[in-house]
Amino acid sequence: MKIKLLLLCLLAFNKSFAQVKTNDNIWFAKEFSKDVALFNAKDFLFKNVLGSSTEVVQFEIIPLAAASSGELTTLLYKCESKQKEGLILGFFGNYWNDAGVVYQGYAFKNFEKNEAIEFLNKIQTAIEENKKFITQEAENYNIFFKHNDMDVLICSSSPGYTIRLFWNGFDSSWEKTAFDRSKRRFEKKIK
Repeated sequence: MKIKLLLLCLLAFNKSFAQVKTNDNIWFAKEFSKDVALFNAKDFLFKNVLGSSTEVVQFEIIPLAAASSGELTTLLYKCESKQKEGLILGFFGNYWNDAGVVYQGYAFKNFEKNEAIEFLNKIQTAIEENKKFITQEAENYNIFFKHNDMDVLICSSSPGYTIRLFWNGFDSSWEKTAFDRSKRRFEKKIK
């Protein structure tokens, strides 16, 4: 009897903490990784941006940079046959349900080429025009603006600033280094 109870408990414990993907873009107790972002972004790209096709379609997807927090990753895509290229932002966040089970949700936001350039330049311009204000010693200096369906908050931090993107229930931090790297690599490869 004790062995059966022990086996039952082990099965229940193992099932409740398994790293299994659900249909709701949720990974139970799964840590973020660039490989996971790239894997899931491919699915998002061909189903939601390029459109599924009975013909063979070639496309390229390149990870640009990931925030050190693991909450945001940027990916560039190109598809010559569909004449589409742009930027995908991958959002990741930790959540927990009423039972206390921790899971990580994710979602992707597409910016076509011109929209991506406008978005990145708007952030860069806001930073440059307010650099003296947001790079002060204290971390109490902030600017914000709305870009389509996304709120952008730029906070003073040491050193420099941090960009926080609020979209679709996600609150993701994009530190200066990751933003600069994403913008530079996007501009270099999109030419």
